[in-house]
Amino acid sequence: MSHRPKDLSPEQLRFRPQGPVRWLSPRTLLDTSMRFGLARVFGGYVDKREIIGGRPQGVYNHADTDELWLDYVADVGDGFNATYSVAYLMAQDHVEVKGADGAVERLPRGSVLIMGGDEVYPAGDWLEYEQRMKGPYEAANPGHPVSLYAIPGNHDWFDGLTAFARQFTEGRKVGGYRTYQKRSYFALELPHRWWLFAVDAQFDTHLDQTQIEYFRHAAERMRQGDQVILCVPQPSWLWTEDDPRSFDRIDHFIRDVVAARGARVPLVVTGDRHHYAHYEEIDGSRHLVTAGGGGAYLSPTHTLPEELTAPRKSVPEPDARERDYKLTQAYPSKAKSMGYAFGIFARLPWFNKGFVALMAVVGLIATVSILEGTGTFVAVTAVLLGAGVGFAHPGQGSRTSRHYVLGGLHGLAQVALSWGGAQAIKMFDDVSLWTYVVYLPVAGLVGTWLVGLYLVVANRLGVNANELFAGMSVIDQKCFLRIRVAADGVTVYPIGLDRVSRRWVADPDGAPTDSFIKPVEPLKPRLIEPGFAALHPGPRSTELPPPSPVRRLVAQAGEWFKSG
Repeated sequence: MSHRPKDLSPEQLRFRPQGPVRWLSPRTLLDTSMRFGLARVFGGYVDKREIIGGRPQGVYNHADTDELWLDYVADVGDGFNATYSVAYLMAQDHVEVKGADGAVERLPRGSVLIMGGDEVYPAGDWLEYEQRMKGPYEAANPGHPVSLYAIPGNHDWFDGLTAFARQFTEGRKVGGYRTYQKRSYFALELPHRWWLFAVDAQFDTHLDQTQIEYFRHAAERMRQGDQVILCVPQPSWLWTEDDPRSFDRIDHFIRDVVAARGARVPLVVTGDRHHYAHYEEIDGSRHLVTAGGGGAYLSPTHTLPEELTAPRKSVPEPDARERDYKLTQAYPSKAKSMGYAFGIFARLPWFNKGFVALMAVVGLIATVSILEGTGTFVAVTAVLLGAGVGFAHPGQGSRTSRHYVLGGLHGLAQVALSWGGAQAIKMFDDVSLWTYVVYLPVAGLVGTWLVGLYLVVANRLGVNANELFAGMSVIDQKCFLRIRVAADGVTVYPIGLDRVSRRWVADPDGAPTDSFIKPVEPLKPRLIEPGFAALHPGPRSTELPPPSPVRRLVAQAGEWFKSG
């Protein structure tokens, strides 16, 4: 782009910077619930992968270099300050990061960018992509050539992949970023016999047969001992305790597609949870990494298990084995995450004023109904109990007794609040319209605080953790991965940003490849943990796999033509 904005007006930027999504506002709650429900119900009948799966797509070659740097980011496209802070860091020529020992490392910009899912919030929509993802990334990197690949997350699937396919599978440019993929999944050949496979699991339900065949065809080029970085949309290894089969899809893919060719998967990366978490295999070499800090609200880490098993064999399989992992690093730390949780009482009403209004209306209706008599009191109790149980849903897996108990207690607490309000109103001799006008904001604020108290308690028991942090809209503690592929293996550098920028300035006189917008104060990225090597030990055969019958025929035909 030759146009450089002179200021931060939407007319100059050619997009309108957006604030963070207010997830507990009534409008957002209703819209995303409807979209999610429709996508889950009809997604299997209108699967865009079956349509775009017919497009020809090979393996993309990035192996013609001795050293390759690539970036991985996920859960982008939310509020401008957080999204652009991460995009800006990745777009610079290099990032200087300080480790725990104080040493500074200069990590060069990746020539490949992998987006690991949820490229826009709150739902896949062409306008949201323009304002929340494309605009900021175009402003961060207006001209430096970088190859861009992406897989969809659950929010990209809300419109059946329509907007995602338009943005990422039609050869479009986003400033200096150029897209190449033709489908919602892809395979990259990397230097030194490394590969990157990125799969589309559609709400973590299944991998379609066309996709499986694509990766099997790509794997035919592998040799014994090759190594694969696997990108998946969700950290399903976290849920094996409640749902032993949650990791089965990934495990079957690794065994049936990768291990079947004698290759290995020492590194699995994902987003979906908006934090950084690194699990390392006990007595093994596989790393499971969640890095969903590209811009969306912060997710908790204090609820992460210290150890987990994935896969967890619910049904014995002859060629499957359980692997145990330990948590080696979380960002933010569990202590800091817990500290954020108690900020719900101030942040929930401040950032979700529409939710306060909703609770005010609910509280007023419930209170007036209780004043009407016993019959309406029973009805109000039933409604609030049902709402409490319905709100206490699991993030993954099925409901357990604790969901019903916690949800029921929350519903009863809201009933008690309304009953107390009714008794307070009865104390007045002259109840007028102004009595209810004064009562309305009080009911809304106290009802909201009661929801916050429920979320803090439920969060400690593994219920509604997502809603707790979604209601707080914490935009700091962002992260992305910078990955080096070289002769000595793959090294992963997790980069954290404790505080995103809130103040920006246009740079109209910069070079054509310089970012359009710069932070007023320098960003201060750091290494979350020292760069770790993802290298599976073992013999690496230099022999190519036997060619398929078709390839043998083609080769024989070529020799026949050469011989005249």
